[in-house]
Amino acid sequence: MKMKQKWVGLLVSMSVGLIGLVNGTHAQEERKTHQFTVKQAVEFAKQNSYQVKKSLEDIRIQQQVNREITAGALPQLTGSFNLNDNIKLPVSLVPGEFFGGAPGTFIPVKFGLQYSATAGVELNQVLFDGQVFVGLQARDAAMEFARKNTEITEENIAVNIHKVYYQLLIGQAQINLYHDNIVRIEKLLHDTREIYKNGFAEKLDVDKVSVSLTNLKTDSIKIRTQLNNGYLGMKLLMGMPLTDSLVLTDELSEASIKTGLLDSVYQHRDRREFQLLDIGKKLNEYNVKRYKMSAIPTLNAFGNYFTNAQRNEFDFVKAGGRWFQLSTIGLRINMPIFDGFRRRAQIEQARSAVRKTEYDIELLKMSIDNDVAVARNRFRDAAIAVDVQRQNMSLAETVYEQTKKKYEQGLGSNTEINNAQTEMRAAQTNYFGALYDAAIARVDYLKAIGKIY
Repeated sequence: MKMKQKWVGLLVSMSVGLIGLVNGTHAQEERKTHQFTVKQAVEFAKQNSYQVKKSLEDIRIQQQVNREITAGALPQLTGSFNLNDNIKLPVSLVPGEFFGGAPGTFIPVKFGLQYSATAGVELNQVLFDGQVFVGLQARDAAMEFARKNTEITEENIAVNIHKVYYQLLIGQAQINLYHDNIVRIEKLLHDTREIYKNGFAEKLDVDKVSVSLTNLKTDSIKIRTQLNNGYLGMKLLMGMPLTDSLVLTDELSEASIKTGLLDSVYQHRDRREFQLLDIGKKLNEYNVKRYKMSAIPTLNAFGNYFTNAQRNEFDFVKAGGRWFQLSTIGLRINMPIFDGFRRRAQIEQARSAVRKTEYDIELLKMSIDNDVAVARNRFRDAAIAVDVQRQNMSLAETVYEQTKKKYEQGLGSNTEINNAQTEMRAAQTNYFGALYDAAIARVDYLKAIGKIY
């Protein structure tokens, strides 16, 4: 346990060092250390990931769209002010006999004054409009649709974080294993040198062990570099500043991977994609209803109040000038009679959209069943592979230790111990590969049954 803590601390230090190289311009910024379980890492991403933040903006957009829809059912009050300069007054022809002229003659007369002004307000209120009322009914479903999209974004990020988190844990375990192997080979190199000094081994044997040690250390450096890059990718996925330090506190064990998973009962409705399609179907049904309601007459109440004045001189603000008032209230009914069958076409399009969504739901049900079956099979096989590879790794380590003892006693060759070492490392690599495959299969299975958090 102390050795593991030592290596965790070393990995954190190396991560911070690499981050400093990548972000040299931010070296003076305050650095924070985060110690996260995989669940805490997911929660951090939900709060800080820019992908999630973008999807939250869609919710805010939908909130404003709902307000816009609500505005259609509220009173609409507008004010206006018009100021006219009648440069050329209209001319009318008046019969001449009105002014003592001969019958059949006409006298041109200008009516009106040069300047006029009108100010007023108008009020309109929808009393009944089927399309507006359907829009009001659909607001909750539209908001739920936006929220569900955000949940799907969060779920996808959670899946990726789980996979990267487990990959980093595997990397940490491999680093620890490389350390143990390096200690073994260093001990073997020391023993081989001693045997060589005593004349029971060749210089070639010492060189072979030295080459193996160098290769092992080189591979260890590569693993550490990959691990550090993995930390950077994890931070980017979570929305964490790259200058911060990240420590993973969960432990990846066979028990944590296998415990109580395949007994899980699933329902299609547990999948967020299914929930999203179900809401989409409701919205399409509202569309059908909206087009049907467009055939019903609409009823609006209106009222207005205007005041106007006319002048030969531009003196509207002069005290004592006369203004004349005009006010009206009323009801307006608009009754659709014939629209060239446009409404029928719109209704049929909306009905087709509903049927397409129903087909998508049925296809998704089949896809979910397939995903669960495939993920279950993969997980079962991966769990078996972990058991087999663990036993194989244990056997390979035993073979190596026995071969090493034979070699130290002068009963074995350098070739035998090199082969045993190579087989041990291959078995260790295969075990960790199987463990990672099992962890990913578990994540995929939880995703398939809609229970990834």
